[in-house]
Amino acid sequence: MKTKININADLGESFGNWKMGSDSEMLSLVNSANLACGFHAGDPLVILRTLQDAHKHCVGIGAHPSFPDLQGFGRRPMQLSEAELEAILLYQLGALQGMAQTQNMRLEHVKPHGALNNMACSDIELARQIVKTIKTFNDQLILLAPACSALLIAGEEAGLTVAAEIFADRAYQDDAQLVPRSEKNAMVHGAENSYQHVIKMLEAKAIISTSGKKIPCNIHSICVHGDNADAVKTARYLREKLQANNYELVSLKEMF
Repeated sequence: MKTKININADLGESFGNWKMGSDSEMLSLVNSANLACGFHAGDPLVILRTLQDAHKHCVGIGAHPSFPDLQGFGRRPMQLSEAELEAILLYQLGALQGMAQTQNMRLEHVKPHGALNNMACSDIELARQIVKTIKTFNDQLILLAPACSALLIAGEEAGLTVAAEIFADRAYQDDAQLVPRSEKNAMVHGAENSYQHVIKMLEAKAIISTSGKKIPCNIHSICVHGDNADAVKTARYLREKLQANNYELVSLKEMF
C-alpha cells in the first residue's frame, strides 16, 4: 500500500514588472499552491493568472497571508494589535477567496507566510490569534503548519484540520525551528540533497536537525520554496523519487 504525501509551494509571488520564480512549471509538479495575497507579494493580475494556471493543472489552492510588508517580502517581524492582525488576515483571505470563486475554485487551506509564520511557530498566543481568525473565516479550511510548531498545536486545539509540513530546502535547529536565513547553513541546496533531507525525515517520522537530533512528528506535506533557484529541479526530482519509492502524491484534502 502506498503512503500518501503532499508537495506544496509558495507561488504567485511576482509583483508588477518584478518576476519571482517559475510558477507555471511549479504548478505542473506540485499538489498544492500557497498563493500570495498582495501583502508581501502578488498583485491582482498575478493572483488571477496563478489561479487560472492552478485550475488548469488541478492543483489545490490555499491562502498565503502575511504581514503588510511588500518591501521586506513579509520577512520582517512586526508587532500588531490583535484587532489589526485579525483585519489583515480577513482582508487577504477574503480577496483570494473572491477571486477564486470567479474561476470556480475554492480555497482548501491557509499557510501563513514569512515572519508571521515564523513568529507563530514559537509564540502560542500569536498562533492562537491566527487560528481564531481562520476559524472565524471558514472552519473547514486546512491549516498548513510547520511540524512541531506552536501554530500546529494551536490549530489542533481549535479543532481545525491541520497538515504538518516539512521543508525540502531549509535546515532545522535542535528545537525544530528553521535555521535563520541569516546563517550560512540555513538552506539545503540541490535536488539530490533536498531529497535526501526529506526522505530521511519521512523514514524517521521526525524532523532531523543539523546536529542529527530527531524530533518525532507527523508529516503530511513537503514544501519547496518557489523563490529558490533550484525550485523546479527540486520539485521534479522529489516528485519522481517519491513516486518511485511507493509514495502517492495527493492534494491536502485527500490526505485526510
